[in-house]
Amino acid sequence: MPQTDYLKKILTARVYDIVQETPLEKAPQLSRRMGNHIYLKREDYHEVFSYKIRGAYNKMAQLTHEQIKQGVITASAGNHAQGVAFCASHLKCKAIIVVPETTPAVKIDAIKRFGGEYISIVLHGGSYTDAYDHAMTLQKQNKLTFVHPYDDPDVIAGQGTMAMEILRQHSERLDAVFVPIGGGGAIAGIASYIKAIHPEIKVYGVQSVDSDAMAQSVKAGKRVTLKDVGIFADGTAVKQPGKETFRLVQQYVDGIILVDTDAICTAIRDVFQDTRDILEPSGALGLAGLKAYIEKTGAKNEHLVTIASGANTNFNRLRFVADRAEMGEAREALFAITIPEARGSFKKLCDLLGEHRSITEFNYRMNSTNAAHIMVGIAISNHGDSIKISDKLTKKGFQHVDMTHNDLAKQHVRNMIGGAVSARDELLYRFEFPERAGVLFSFLNSVSPHWNISLFQYRNQGGDFSSILVGIQVPSDERAKFKKFIPTLGYRFWDETDNAAYRLFLN
Repeated sequence: MPQTDYLKKILTARVYDIVQETPLEKAPQLSRRMGNHIYLKREDYHEVFSYKIRGAYNKMAQLTHEQIKQGVITASAGNHAQGVAFCASHLKCKAIIVVPETTPAVKIDAIKRFGGEYISIVLHGGSYTDAYDHAMTLQKQNKLTFVHPYDDPDVIAGQGTMAMEILRQHSERLDAVFVPIGGGGAIAGIASYIKAIHPEIKVYGVQSVDSDAMAQSVKAGKRVTLKDVGIFADGTAVKQPGKETFRLVQQYVDGIILVDTDAICTAIRDVFQDTRDILEPSGALGLAGLKAYIEKTGAKNEHLVTIASGANTNFNRLRFVADRAEMGEAREALFAITIPEARGSFKKLCDLLGEHRSITEFNYRMNSTNAAHIMVGIAISNHGDSIKISDKLTKKGFQHVDMTHNDLAKQHVRNMIGGAVSARDELLYRFEFPERAGVLFSFLNSVSPHWNISLFQYRNQGGDFSSILVGIQVPSDERAKFKKFIPTLGYRFWDETDNAAYRLFLN
């Protein structure tokens, strides 16, 4: 579809039948700290707490009377499902919403609350892909209209109304807009509109490093399908971008910025400090990318907008966010330091670390008669401080490993230090489990008849999935059999046996 057609579709979109224009608010504290003018497009202010209602309604409002009477169907366990449910109730249109069986009850309750008597929920499969495939089967059987979460021109145009509002609301010079990317519906609509009206304004997409299907696709020049995706920023965890959204991103987007979990957690905290509102991880993704842009380019006094795309988060997740925000802001470094078990060595280390730094965490346990391994959290002011601390430790003769970016250390090991045990033939694996009843026992029943479990730690991150660390004793002559067995469990996993955090503190 030509750019002029998208411009017309956005200008004539039906979204204002049901939603009000959301404000564009300056973040004063963050703007001062970052030396730029930073604005938040408050899409979390919608009644369903995300922008997804724009595209869903624009699609459904343009259906014929016959299509409305026949009904619609979609597949989603998140913000799009809630948007479709709300629109179905408003239009008095029957809607089937297919969600994975792993979907938490809190999300299912929200869908029911918005849709009321007009929606029915079908649980199918263990992933979004399973739910989508089943939805397409039901769509053909019942001759329903499928309301796609992102890869549909009417949905894209509905999301593009955000850009129309931004340009109307911001009367000063605007340098760049930062948009979170999952399937690409939001950035496709926003970029199409902005580049048609003000092509000099930069449009950047932002993705999590472990859910970067669009970034990889742009680099490859064709749509890429990821084997699996990260689950922290679940609202943008899409394995393959849309066909139409990919085309528009290739044509109009100036670049895609990748950020990690720590940076997203810090962005959530930044928004809270300025607004006292709490965004979901995907909702803060754009801000994390905006901050990375400033750090990389050294931008000063620019006018930058990011989409605060949603606020549907679990309260229990805030514990994990708080733990990781310090790392993302480069306010804490994590080191594993080895000291000799000799009189005075412990004091020598304390004197070195405590001279000009605040210690945020200190875990110590004798490891052997010759040495001790210590996990130390140290307050820093920027990323370069970690290098300075490392250089100082080296000069003073302390063996050490920088664990600041070691997920195993941050999620599990720092909470487990209490004495290393030598478990014969032990392998260490980290798994992501869906938060649903019986999944842990199912895993244990699958593994324990074959091999002994020697270590187990469960870490609830307050989301739909949790991280679990498992030590399994596997004799050398059974390793090949074990390597084939692990993928059959059906969970995302990492082999952490050679991770320095495990070697130093748990083995």
